Amino acid sequence: MFGRRVTLFRLFGFEVRLDASWIVIAALVTWSLAAAVFPASYPSLPAAHYWWMGVAGAVGFFLSIVFHELCHSLVANYYKLPMRGITLFLFGGVAEMGAEPQSPKVEFLMALAGPVASVVLGFAFRAVALVGVAWPLQVLGVFAYLAWINWALAAFNLIPAFPLDGGRVLRAAIWHFRGDFRGATRVASAIGGGFGVLLMAFALYQLLTGYFIPALWYFMLGTFLRNASRVSYEQVLLRSALEGETVSRFMHPNPVVVRPEMSLRQLVEDYLYRYDYKVYPVVADGDELVGCVASSDVRRVPKEQWDQRQVAEVATACTPENTVTPDTDAIEALAKIQQNEGKGLIVTDHQHLLATVSARDVMRFLAAKMELQGGMRLLPAGRP
Repeated sequence: MFGRRVTLFRLFGFEVRLDASWIVIAALVTWSLAAAVFPASYPSLPAAHYWWMGVAGAVGFFLSIVFHELCHSLVANYYKLPMRGITLFLFGGVAEMGAEPQSPKVEFLMALAGPVASVVLGFAFRAVALVGVAWPLQVLGVFAYLAWINWALAAFNLIPAFPLDGGRVLRAAIWHFRGDFRGATRVASAIGGGFGVLLMAFALYQLLTGYFIPALWYFMLGTFLRNASRVSYEQVLLRSALEGETVSRFMHPNPVVVRPEMSLRQLVEDYLYRYDYKVYPVVADGDELVGCVASSDVRRVPKEQWDQRQVAEVATACTPENTVTPDTDAIEALAKIQQNEGKGLIVTDHQHLLATVSARDVMRFLAAKMELQGGMRLLPAGRP
């Protein structure tokens, strides 16, 4: 779902990260506020004032989303659900869980935490606006907007369309009464996808009636919901298929290794162009594992420097973030691959190199398993 991310800060132990796509939403929010929302609500102000109000409103919206997702994360943390942090991206924010909720109760409480937080925050902003009645109109306008947007955020998220919070509440209810988590996810995801289609159709209607900005928002939200609901169900299928499996089932033994003194040119010409692996272990004399290198590491170096630079200069040291053991849980390994921007992992046993594993290896194993079980194929198996 995410591209390149930057960690902004840590809050209560959770990393708050910014996806590059957030720049788009920040620009659109600022533009919408400065060009349409504030001029319509507070006419006759200087144009520069609208832009300052737009920037302040966008920052407040950003902090409101962080607060919303933080409350999800705090409840998840209370119930011992592993959390990878909070990521702000094109369509708002998401609290990234490392596992599914243990019970319908946990799902229900965690899903409601965000909307409840947004409602409370909306009342807080409204109270500030009332107390500061003598403040400049521009300041009161921003606080009034933040109160409204938090209530709107809560209302929208409570729509029973998975993966919105309301869809998670719906899934918790179906799960509770039917006792089938996978089936509950399938129903909630189907409703979420259908709601996304409705939003896209409404966007077309808005466009035909001349409302370009609302049409743009509705179409983007509809597209996101339709895709996110499908991906969320596929993730549940993936977790179900990989449950109980370990890295030893799909790791690639006898990996091709490279030397630290090798030039980047030789790495590219003799290895990256020749083999089809995501990661290469870097081994020194005496077969000592000193790190790993991937094509993304080479891309950061200008091509004209490949003859002068060595593998050791760009290789990544072996850490718990890029290494696993043969007994590591498959889902945990896949999560590590995703956190490492798609790079493969090194499989070791007491610092002894055994194999490599990539997302392609996991998906090839998963596709074969699901095909044998008569299930759907999530992704093509790819080449070894």
